[in-house]
Amino acid sequence: MVNKIFQKLGISKLTKNMRSFENYKDLIFVLTQKEIKLRYKNNVLGYLWSIAHPLAFAFVFFIAFKVFMRIQMENYQLFLITGLFPWQWFSNVVTSSPMMFFGGNGPIIKKVNFPRSFIPLAVVLRDTIHFILSIPVIVLFLFIYHKSPSISWTYGVPLLLCIQFLMIYGISLMFSSINLFFRDLEKLVTIFMTLIFYFTPIIYPVSMIPERYQFLIYFHPLAPLILNWKNLFLNGTLDSAYLVISLAYSIVFFTVGYLIYKRLSWRFAEVL
Repeated sequence: MVNKIFQKLGISKLTKNMRSFENYKDLIFVLTQKEIKLRYKNNVLGYLWSIAHPLAFAFVFFIAFKVFMRIQMENYQLFLITGLFPWQWFSNVVTSSPMMFFGGNGPIIKKVNFPRSFIPLAVVLRDTIHFILSIPVIVLFLFIYHKSPSISWTYGVPLLLCIQFLMIYGISLMFSSINLFFRDLEKLVTIFMTLIFYFTPIIYPVSMIPERYQFLIYFHPLAPLILNWKNLFLNGTLDSAYLVISLAYSIVFFTVGYLIYKRLSWRFAEVL
C-alpha cells in the first residue's frame, strides 16, 4: 500500500522509513509538483490564473478609488499591482493552510513515515513559484509607466522572498496543525484575512493614515513587509527598519508555528 501511494506521487523506490537527505529532497519536489498539478487540474489557462486574480482586483480598486473617489495619487494602478501580488502570495497560502493535512494528503500521513511539515512546505513552495512567475508582470507594468527595475532587485527580491517565505511557512504549520483539532479555524482564518487586507497599506498609501496612528504599522506583522515590496518595486529601495521588523516577525511566526506543529504532530494520524 505504501509503495502504491508513492508510485502515485511519482516516487517508486522510496522506503517507508525515509531518512536520507536525497529522499527528503525528492519527496519535497514531488509533493510540490503534485500541488501545482492539483491547482491547475482541468484549467486550460494555467499560469494566467495566477496573475488574473490580482490584476482583476487592481482593476476594481482602480475604478473605485481613482475614477469614482478620485484619489490623488500618481500611477495608482502600478501602486496597486506592486502590493496585490505579494498579498496574493500571502493570502493564498494562509487561506488554504487550515486544510493542508486533509483531502488527498490524509492517506499519506496515515501510512507513510515522513516529516508532515513537508506538506505545508510543498504548498508554500507552490505559491512561491507562482509569485516569482508573476514578477515579470510587474516589470511589464513598470515599463508601461515608464519605469524600470533597479539593480537593488538583485538582492532585495531574494531577501524579501526569504523573509515572507519564512513567515507564511510558520503560519501554515501553525494553522494546519491547529485545524486538525479545532475545525472552526478555517472559518476564522477567512474572516481574519478579510480584515487584515484592509488594515494593510495595499490599496492606500501610508500617507493616508492619520499621523498619530502611523506608529501602528510597526505592530502589524505584514505591513512592513508589503511596504518594502512596494518600495523595492517602485523606487528600488528598502527601508531598513521595516526589514528588521519583518525579519523579526518571520522568525517569531516560524518558531511558534514549528513548536505547535511539533507538539501536535504525533496525533495527526489519530485524528485524520
